[in-house]
Amino acid sequence: MAENRGPRPTYDRELRLWKVGRSLSVTFVAAVLVAGGVFYGLVYVLDFQEIDTAKKLDAKTLFDLVKLSFGVVAGAGALVALVVAYRRQRVDEAGAHREATRLHTERFSQAVEQLGSDSPAVQLGGVHALAGLADDAPDDSLRQTSIDVLCAYLQLPFTPDPGDDPARREEHHRYLALRKVRHTILRLIGDHYRRPRGTHGSWQGCDLDLTGVIIDGPMDFHGATFGGGRVSFDGATFGGGAVFFDGATFAGGTVSFDGATFAEGAVSFYGAEFSGGAVSFHGAEFSGGAVSFHGAEFSGGAVTFYGATFAGGTVSFDTAEFSGSTVTFYGATFSGSAVTFYGATFSGSAVTFYDATFSGGMVSFDDAAGSPPHGLLDAVGTPVPATVELPAAWLSSNP
Repeated sequence: MAENRGPRPTYDRELRLWKVGRSLSVTFVAAVLVAGGVFYGLVYVLDFQEIDTAKKLDAKTLFDLVKLSFGVVAGAGALVALVVAYRRQRVDEAGAHREATRLHTERFSQAVEQLGSDSPAVQLGGVHALAGLADDAPDDSLRQTSIDVLCAYLQLPFTPDPGDDPARREEHHRYLALRKVRHTILRLIGDHYRRPRGTHGSWQGCDLDLTGVIIDGPMDFHGATFGGGRVSFDGATFGGGAVFFDGATFAGGTVSFDGATFAEGAVSFYGAEFSGGAVSFHGAEFSGGAVSFHGAEFSGGAVTFYGATFAGGTVSFDTAEFSGSTVTFYGATFSGSAVTFYGATFSGSAVTFYDATFSGGMVSFDDAAGSPPHGLLDAVGTPVPATVELPAAWLSSNP
């Protein structure tokens, strides 16, 4: 484990109070100004033209002045009490926050120590402890710190499976135990990111740094909303298990798969909605397994497959709707994958295939509707290769 520096300091709830004298002075001045405004407002509304002057002070006027004096004193006392009560409330809140932060820091240190243990069972306890700390964190910064530690654990190098060799059985069992810890983190990240933002235990809007992580187990972002923060799968390897983004909404922030490798297993964006923000597969390699954007809706934002390589496995955009996003396959290479756009609709998006290369595999736009994507027909060339299927209407529009 990397060196534990503890949670990052937070300043958003730092106690900042004026001195009592300054607070009272400002409060009195504000009260006088408000009272004066009210008085002159009433004079104006009641349309008093002048004030009758009297040389003698009668008993009724004297009594009214006494009542007014006591009222002023009572009002001043109320203002003092209000200022003192406000300061006491702020001090109590700050004290409670400091105590919560102190307890959080103690629990954090214990959880990180567990995660750094040599025992996978103790590590597993540390994983659940950190997830709980993220849920109960008194502010967003402390929540993010716990999430960062869990992501950092996934980024640590680990010894590959030595196999079923009886002579290395102990190593094999340890590998399986540590893989259980990793898979638990993957599952917890998905579970917490699916919870609606603003509810207890939701991590939506937090950063997820899964750069270079080997994702060889299940991970479920079904129905999650990516509307803030930065989520990075840059250089990650999807090497087994199933990863679901089905029904997810990409409405803001940045989600990046730059340089990721899709080698095994299944990654599904079935019915996902790309309506804002930026989603990037820049330089990603699709070399195996199944990746599905079936029924996805590209209605806003930008999705880029710039320089991506489709060299194996299957990638499906079947019945996807491209209606408003900027989606680019600029410089992509289609050399071995089966990439299908069956029944896809191109009705308003800026979808581009400029400088794409079609050298193998199968790429099909069979039964697609709308205008052909920009640069696709030029990239395919004439005659159309047998590995590329285009609607007849597109071919007739390209003399």
